[in-house]
Amino acid sequence: MQNAHISACLPELHRSLIDLVGIMNEPERDAAMLEAAGLSLERALFPLIVLIERLGPIGVVELAGRVGRDYTTVSRQVARLEELGLVSRRASAADKRVREAVITPQGKLATDAVDAARERMALALFSDWSRGDFDELVRLMRMLADGMRLAPLEPHQRGV
Repeated sequence: MQNAHISACLPELHRSLIDLVGIMNEPERDAAMLEAAGLSLERALFPLIVLIERLGPIGVVELAGRVGRDYTTVSRQVARLEELGLVSRRASAADKRVREAVITPQGKLATDAVDAARERMALALFSDWSRGDFDELVRLMRMLADGMRLAPLEPHQRGV
């Protein structure tokens, strides 16, 4: 792809990504998802339990980085999830000094309810999309996420 074309389209791509992140971080969306899932969970705990289920076992520092919060705050929130019986903590197999969060069976039931609610919402959102458009979105989003994860943060590190 030509650099000029990429440069011309980057502002719109960036605006789209900003919109998506903003929409996904709206407290009302989390509240609606929790309500649709039939869960009465503190909104701040919602992304943590989902990430622990998807990525766990996971250390608090990594979890904090994923949600953009201070690790001490996340540690307190994980402790709250543990009090609720939704996660447990254990020493890491790789480094005994690190305590990892792991989903419990009760926590898995909660994230399964979230998944079911997310599916209902997605089916409504994508109801008028063609199969090809939807499949292409999934493919391109994965490609973008993988590329962003693997790309160096500084352009000079790539020799660009």
